[in-house]
Amino acid sequence: MTTPLSNSLHIADISTTLHPYTDARKHEKQGPIVIDRGEGIHVYDSNGKKYIEALSGLWSVAVGFNEQRLCDAAMAQMQKLPYYHTFAHKSHEPSIRLAEKLVEMTPEHLTRVFYTSSGSEANDTVVKMVWFYNNALGRPEKKKFLAREKAYHGITVASGSLTGLPYNHKHFDLPAIPVVHLTCPHFYRFGQDGETEAEFTQRLLAEAEETILREGPETIAAFIGEPVMGAGGVMVPPEGYWPGIEALCRKYDILLVSDEVINGFGRLGTTFGCEKMGFKPDILVTSKQLTSSYMPLAAIVFSEAVYDVIADNTHAIGTFGHGYTATGHPVATAVGLENLKIIEERDLIGNAARLSGPFQEGLRKYADHPLVGEVRGTGLIAALEMVADKETKRPFDPVGKLGGKAFEIGHEEGLICRNLGDTLALCPPLIITEDDAAEIVRIMGVILDRTLEFAKSEGMV
Repeated sequence: MTTPLSNSLHIADISTTLHPYTDARKHEKQGPIVIDRGEGIHVYDSNGKKYIEALSGLWSVAVGFNEQRLCDAAMAQMQKLPYYHTFAHKSHEPSIRLAEKLVEMTPEHLTRVFYTSSGSEANDTVVKMVWFYNNALGRPEKKKFLAREKAYHGITVASGSLTGLPYNHKHFDLPAIPVVHLTCPHFYRFGQDGETEAEFTQRLLAEAEETILREGPETIAAFIGEPVMGAGGVMVPPEGYWPGIEALCRKYDILLVSDEVINGFGRLGTTFGCEKMGFKPDILVTSKQLTSSYMPLAAIVFSEAVYDVIADNTHAIGTFGHGYTATGHPVATAVGLENLKIIEERDLIGNAARLSGPFQEGLRKYADHPLVGEVRGTGLIAALEMVADKETKRPFDPVGKLGGKAFEIGHEEGLICRNLGDTLALCPPLIITEDDAAEIVRIMGVILDRTLEFAKSEGMV
């Protein structure tokens, strides 16, 4: 039942707001689901309907949707120092303490921290840092980035250029910086007929090296990648891929950037994705689960070697001419510090590792479902890709129609997932229990069965 309040909000939203990642004309007709409150792994809409938030908002709420300690940390800091900047030799305790914590938690060779308010801003900053770094070394031609097709690194002009998804480029005139996108390391979709996974890995590494040599190693500044790709469809790279990429970066003096905006702080059952995948980045980017998204915050953590070059250049020219009004915001960093304490105290990284088995194995039982081509994932991130033909892996035409319907059915069944085309993605809060995981798995089965009935009614199967 629609309440007067929910109806009023519905009308106001339609008449005032342009939503991200939304068909605006479609939104004018159907309007929003207005989320009113949260509790644990659940959220409630303005009509009182309860949902399991199985995407953690946007891959980001580790500790659930009503953690009082984070509210208290924010209020205490608001009352003490609600805002101050970190420009021109100024600082404050929350940003200092969080930087200490990040240096402690990340791989030991990463020793320096720079804050932004989002992962997009962070990756945009990485581009500028890397350019600044190479200019300082007298290598003005070393500016190109290597990224991957289907990568997601954000939506600013620079980070959106690094992203490898067509809808983030179309009509935005992106890429707008020098970037080369390599083959996505997803064997199911991009492996060739008769090719083994090991051969696929070697082909991708050969492609990367050939690209470096074709473009010229003296022009390639950095390789950026998510350890496990998220918004492009939850793709886990094959064994040997990341160590091979790291070896190429070392061979050709290319900085290696690990985009941990989704992977970081336990999502894969390890503190960071680079640890899970077995490589050591020069630069590591974090956000989302850093504060459980209670406050907008991101952090770039990088090596002393990179810092030294940048620091020397700031001394030579007099400043590091980059930063944001909210860089190291005291309330955001206070919340981030408390959030990381909770993750450690409650062993939520260990919880993700322990529940990875039941969660992943539960979902993999749907591999035999008539709609499902592949079930994939690791830790507490997973995806089910729906295909028109399981044997040939042929996608549905148009892509996204069936996924959109499954997304809607999920809401009807009380589970929020995300459709990435016809791939259904799951990324529940790190606080889930084994019973929660089982319930998510159960509802996914209902969603698939109802989606199959829809597909039959539409003549899609």
